[in-house]
Amino acid sequence: MQVQYEIAVIGAGPAGQKAAINAAKMGKRVVAIEHESSVGGVCIHSGTIPSKAFREAVLHLTGYRMRGVYGASYLVKQDITMADLIYRCGHVVCHEVDVIKSQMQRNGVEVRTGHASFVDPHTLRIDGVAGAEELCADTVVIATGTTPARPEGIPFERGRVVNSDGLLELSDIPKSMIIVGGGVIGVEYACTLAALGVRVTLIDQRPRLLEFVDGELSEALQYQMRQMGVRLRLGEAVAEVRTDSETVAAVLESGKQILARTLLFSVGRMGNTADLNLEAAGLTPDERGRLRVDTDLRTEVPHVFAAGDVIGFPSLASTSAEQGRLASSNAFGARTVSKPKLMPYGIYTIPEISMVGPNEAELTADLVPYEVGIARYREIARGQLLGDDTGMLKLLFHMETRRLLAVHVMGDGATELVHIGQAVLAMEGTIDYFVDSVFNYPTLAECYKVAALDGINRTCAASPGQCASSEPSPVIRESTSHRVVESRAPAPATV
Repeated sequence: MQVQYEIAVIGAGPAGQKAAINAAKMGKRVVAIEHESSVGGVCIHSGTIPSKAFREAVLHLTGYRMRGVYGASYLVKQDITMADLIYRCGHVVCHEVDVIKSQMQRNGVEVRTGHASFVDPHTLRIDGVAGAEELCADTVVIATGTTPARPEGIPFERGRVVNSDGLLELSDIPKSMIIVGGGVIGVEYACTLAALGVRVTLIDQRPRLLEFVDGELSEALQYQMRQMGVRLRLGEAVAEVRTDSETVAAVLESGKQILARTLLFSVGRMGNTADLNLEAAGLTPDERGRLRVDTDLRTEVPHVFAAGDVIGFPSLASTSAEQGRLASSNAFGARTVSKPKLMPYGIYTIPEISMVGPNEAELTADLVPYEVGIARYREIARGQLLGDDTGMLKLLFHMETRRLLAVHVMGDGATELVHIGQAVLAMEGTIDYFVDSVFNYPTLAECYKVAALDGINRTCAASPGQCASSEPSPVIRESTSHRVVESRAPAPATV
């Protein structure tokens, strides 16, 4: 006898978790099906959490963050091993799995372990350790995530030629590495490994890294990566990968040959849909296994939704979780409020990059008259305390109304700092909010005030008459590197 559910969620990563829990909170009978032995998906077990834990371990053990204060030779641990780095990953992964299990249990989500596939549009088959069973669901949410692409012609070999999953399985820290692919994963690992002292060569066909990132921040990141010793081969394509007993060679289409001990291939990811028997549900994935959805996250089959990495860009854990919540809400007609244009991006390079809202190129293309205000960490006391003299915060705002349009941050804590600007964007506030607010001292949040004052100063320089007639009147003060404008209330009238 088939068990009937109101909603079945395939996948227990960020999108699947939130879809299931949200539906359970609405009083629905929910089942979540996960093919791995534990919940969490790629995010917890091989992607977001392990890679960020690996990065934090590198930054801590190498003392990289404090070298600006104590010098380039500063180290917390002299001989760092792969075991040292993986230990932190294991600790964090176990904790996060426990948290997710607890959330599922508290909300009454039934979790089944096994491979799910469609029998028909409403029936799912689960092949588990105990055998096969079938269940029916009124609604299905597909949140199966992605896996690294493994194109033919790349001689993958454990410990030698690996993808992002295999990187964390290395037994030793390689002395040199080639990274093919300058997307988020490739760039993040390039920075982390370079901080560890690995000689990294990064190859990408595009003329610059992370083309969706604001151009100024992308250029600054490339400069910092080169300062760390990363060799960038941009505008180059790999024609062939060869291996021998000692080295791995990447042969470029230009004829160059690059040698290293290990190669990380991080070009593209494939949607985990090949084993779902989508044809039985009336679904057809694209050439990369991804599913197409509408603005409600509904596929071409009305009762089947999809969320997370399996639907493509931006493929971030945070956006996937939000998509899962929205998918289950839309499935049952629940009212939701979401601001997809204000979803922040966090990129864990060294230094971090985070942004919310459009970049300068996009505003220019849309003919938006904007101005820029910039604060640099070296101007901020907290930046000096952290030893970060390369960070910056950039505000984009409308020249006429001063309404905040976007925030772009690079530096220590960027992925946290961006949320202040995100809140002001959601309220459709102006940069005057930052001028009129008091920020704790010393904090990186002060960057908002310095950047806002810098932006106002630029606006006043362009239209001094406008500033002269505004209340309160602008007063010029000196900053450590550039002149900014500070508002001062008019003196009280004398009676």
